Amino acid sequence: MDWPTTAAEAIAVQEELRGQVDGVGPGPSPDSARYVAGLDVAYDGDELAAAIVVLDGQSLVEVDRSIVLGRTGFPYVPGLFAFREIPVLLEALGKLSVTPDLLVCDGQGLAHPRRFGLACHLGVLTGLPTIGVAKNAFVGTFLPPAAERGASSDLVLDGEVVGAVVRTQKAVKPVFVSVGHRVDLATAVAHTLHLTPKYRLPETTRAADHACRSALTS
Repeated sequence: MDWPTTAAEAIAVQEELRGQVDGVGPGPSPDSARYVAGLDVAYDGDELAAAIVVLDGQSLVEVDRSIVLGRTGFPYVPGLFAFREIPVLLEALGKLSVTPDLLVCDGQGLAHPRRFGLACHLGVLTGLPTIGVAKNAFVGTFLPPAAERGASSDLVLDGEVVGAVVRTQKAVKPVFVSVGHRVDLATAVAHTLHLTPKYRLPETTRAADHACRSALTS
C-alpha cells in the first residue's frame, strides 16, 4: 500500500478509515480466545524492532512469536504514532504461524483525538479483533478508580466515553483500555484483567516488550 509521508496525508487516512471501526463487537471473550497476541515496537534512534508474541489464551504460555527489524519511515508526531509502527507490525503479523484471536496493542484505540489510534488502525487493516491497553492517558479526563484490583472508571473525551481506566493490581497505577476494532469496551476490560494475573501490564505486552528490546540490543 502507499504509505503517507506527511502529517496531512496521515490525518487524511485516519479520517477516511475511522468510519470502518467496529466498536460494538462484542469480540471473543477471555474464555473463548485461543490465541492472544501482544504487539510492541522498540526504538534506537531511527532503528526499530517490532515484536509480536502470541500466548495461549488460557494458560498464557507463549505459542509463537515474530520479530522484524527496520527503520522508521515516518516522523514522530503526536496522534500519528501508528504510521511509524504499523508497516513493521503488519510485516511481523505476516510471519506468524498462527492467527491471533485478539491483538493487544501497547497504545490507544478510540482514546485518541480523532478516535483512531494504533489499535483501531491495526484492527481495521487486519480485520482482527483488537484492543489498546496503554500505560498512560493520551486524551480525556477521568476519576481515579478505587484501589482494589478490577476497579475502573470512565475515560471521557468531549462528553463521550472513549475508554476505561482499569486498576489491574491493588493500589497500583491503572492502565488505560480502549476499543480498537470488533471488541466492545466491557470485553476489552475483561481481557485486560484476564491478562494481568500478577502484574500491572498484560502478559502479552510484557512478552512483546521484552522481545523487541532484546532484538534491538542483540
